[in-house]
Amino acid sequence: MALPGMHGTDHIGITVPDLDEAEDFFVRVLGGTLIYTLGGKRADDDWMLRQIGVHPRTVIEEIRFIRLGNGSNIELFKYDAADGQRPQPSNSDIGGHHLAIYVDELDAAVAYLRAEGIEVMGEPVASAEAAAGQRWVYFRSPWGMQFELVSFPGGKAYERDAAVRLWHPAD
Repeated sequence: MALPGMHGTDHIGITVPDLDEAEDFFVRVLGGTLIYTLGGKRADDDWMLRQIGVHPRTVIEEIRFIRLGNGSNIELFKYDAADGQRPQPSNSDIGGHHLAIYVDELDAAVAYLRAEGIEVMGEPVASAEAAAGQRWVYFRSPWGMQFELVSFPGGKAYERDAAVRLWHPAD
């Protein structure tokens, strides 16, 4: 059984502390395109809890939608959280996450991020086993969210015998 009518990921929603800073990062640094913005949302009943799972008096201040290349769209949220905001989870926490961005030239992308003052975490790593042929490295947004650069221009080892391949943003 599968989700009826499913085609793929439409967008990834990210809550950020500063929308202007996040827009600059996604548009100027990463090369995305701002598509549109939406105004805020507040409710005097339990709508925010029922529909979004946040404190009922939490306010969405603004939402911005960004297209990031041939991948998923990004939905940036700025909340005024009525019950405060917890620290960002690390990758090892439940709900921990990172957003991976495919690039053709990993070393050039790493040099560019460093020139932009973006924290690159360590050095590029060559994958092994089924992912052999891939190189990757993590980096952080200005607000500390983890991202990954990934590149495998010659493909990955698993692709030689795979009946189905992972989706690739360059296709």
